[in-house]
Amino acid sequence: MSCTTNDKGGFKQATPPIAEKKEHLRVIHNDTVVDNYYWMYDFFGKGPDSTQVVDYLKAENAYLDTVMSGTAEFQKALYSEMKGRIKETDESVPVFENGYYYYRRQEEGKEYYKYCRKKGSLDASEEILLDVDKMAEGQAYYSIGGVAISEDNKLMAYCVDNVSRRQYTIYFKNLETGEMYDETISNTDGDITWANDNKTVFYVSNNPNTLLSEKIKRHTLGTNPSTDITVYEEKDKSNYIGVSKSKDRKYIFIHSQATLSSEVYFIEADKPTSAFKSFQPRMKDVIYAVTPLADRFLIITNQDALNFRIMECPLNKTGIENWKEFIPHRSDVLLEGIEEFKDFIVIAERKEGLLQLCVRNLNNGKQHYLDFGEPAYTAYISANREYDTDVVRYGYTSLTTPNSTYDYNMSTQEKTLLKQSEVVGGYNKDEYTSERIYATAQDGTKIPISLVYKKTTNLGENTPLLLYGYGSYGASMDAYFSSTRLSLLNRGFVYAIAHIRGGQEMGRQWYEDGKLLKKKNTFTDFINCGEFLISEKYTGLGHLYASGGSAGGLLMGAVVNMKPEIWRGIVADVPFVDVVNTMLDEDIPLTTNEFDEWGNPKNKEYYDYMKSYSPYENVERKAYPNMLVTTGLHDSQVQYFEPAKWVAKLRDMKTDDNILLLKTNMEFGHGGASGRFDYLNDIALEYAFYFTLEGINK
Repeated sequence: MSCTTNDKGGFKQATPPIAEKKEHLRVIHNDTVVDNYYWMYDFFGKGPDSTQVVDYLKAENAYLDTVMSGTAEFQKALYSEMKGRIKETDESVPVFENGYYYYRRQEEGKEYYKYCRKKGSLDASEEILLDVDKMAEGQAYYSIGGVAISEDNKLMAYCVDNVSRRQYTIYFKNLETGEMYDETISNTDGDITWANDNKTVFYVSNNPNTLLSEKIKRHTLGTNPSTDITVYEEKDKSNYIGVSKSKDRKYIFIHSQATLSSEVYFIEADKPTSAFKSFQPRMKDVIYAVTPLADRFLIITNQDALNFRIMECPLNKTGIENWKEFIPHRSDVLLEGIEEFKDFIVIAERKEGLLQLCVRNLNNGKQHYLDFGEPAYTAYISANREYDTDVVRYGYTSLTTPNSTYDYNMSTQEKTLLKQSEVVGGYNKDEYTSERIYATAQDGTKIPISLVYKKTTNLGENTPLLLYGYGSYGASMDAYFSSTRLSLLNRGFVYAIAHIRGGQEMGRQWYEDGKLLKKKNTFTDFINCGEFLISEKYTGLGHLYASGGSAGGLLMGAVVNMKPEIWRGIVADVPFVDVVNTMLDEDIPLTTNEFDEWGNPKNKEYYDYMKSYSPYENVERKAYPNMLVTTGLHDSQVQYFEPAKWVAKLRDMKTDDNILLLKTNMEFGHGGASGRFDYLNDIALEYAFYFTLEGINK
């Protein structure tokens, strides 16, 4: 099929590549499915077609370049416009830890940063610990993961991924001499935890093929990593594991958690060779996390508490039989986390879709809440490394407020703005307005929608609107500021976030009602939000756009199958669209970790249900909206072959002449480019796609 020039102009005519069909049969549960594009799995060693796969991806890229060639100058202008709002010479707010102020600073024209510290005072001389600008030279991708400093402040461990598969190698550096240690540790998750002896570290060892976090290992500096001791091995492939040190520096914790259950192990940080012991053996459908105080442990758990409650127990008696209620369960409040200090705790709570920060005095039991004063926002506990302090650092942003960092004195209740991200060239928040409205789902549930637009924008059926959604893993998509988004708003777009089920915005039940055998609620909620925005004249048919990435890309694939006619254009970034095949293949990275989210299709009930919504399975011979699909060849979260197969099948089946584009980044993975400006090229492409469909060319 040839693409025709769009009626708004701007897209070039070209003939798209047609992927070869090679019949492959999937037979399970007495159900036979023909998959003509299964061969695209081949690049990772499943057969002889690797070269053909890469050639196909390159052909799709060439097709995209041709179709979008008329927007090339516009994309350059958008890139420059968005980059121009970013302060190039910048510095993070310093964080004080164990006698030093740590910060990152960025220099004009540089893609990366320098990781620095100053001893005791911000007036002290600067010590550059990592010059990432120099380290990344000549690398297509370069990402620093965790950075950890020993207790005596003399040694540093840091993690590097230069492939974009989220598999990190650990390096060690002597901060007194600047020398690097010979040993390196590969296939880790990117975090390191020092014991208190200044020579022992704990880390997560990943399976090099499935990328699953399998073991916690102990390494002694100066020894061969091949002799590292495994201190914990996870037998349940649905669990993620991690290791960390408590803020009071007394404990090393191992965390093992799946969607439905968890377990914590711990030792004293002064005794790194001791055996880890279970805080409380895992229980069916019970999640818990542990926070140590000076005289007790606090436990946040969903045990007999859908929205979680906080329990307490003695330091020497941690089993559930010793747990006593500290803060009870509330049906309208989701407890999300605890930040501990010597005399205070700060509790992150979510009510009516918004995060609240509750400060509680441990000495007298009094508590109060911080006031944020906007209808839709994001507030979060920021970097708080010190235990003996009355000051909590938190971050705040909204659809109209740039990201801001505050210090809040919990005793005096005074807050200090430390930094608000500068929008270079000027930004006046009074020129924009945000709203919180509610659509009605098909089952009567009220679905929140956060919106932002310029006050001069005339809302109506000809107003372009971009609706974003995610709706999986209990991840709440809170409202936040984006300087790049101004390029949309300033050209008359409305931007909206649909807080659909599958997230956790409205409590734990919101998540429970959007996963497993209730997953379709996520998709119908999003469609209902789009229909509501049309009915309320925020936009109209022919001007409604949608975007989502990863599991949000699954959302995009589902809604274009279920209701293609209401969307003018769709952008699906790194989309998880071949649900059944991926969940059947336990050799694919992360599959077994996802069973509690989507179900295991080896169970017929789950197979039938996910087959009924999986985007790839449900492509039909009908008209689809204009679509731009992106992926990365090295993606470890959603393998490149899912969107590639999906696009190939759409090309074969769709009956329209609308644009269908596949962009494969041949050097990056799930998160895109690693440089701080490189990602703007991808946004410029997406925005040019929307603008061209709207007839906007400058």
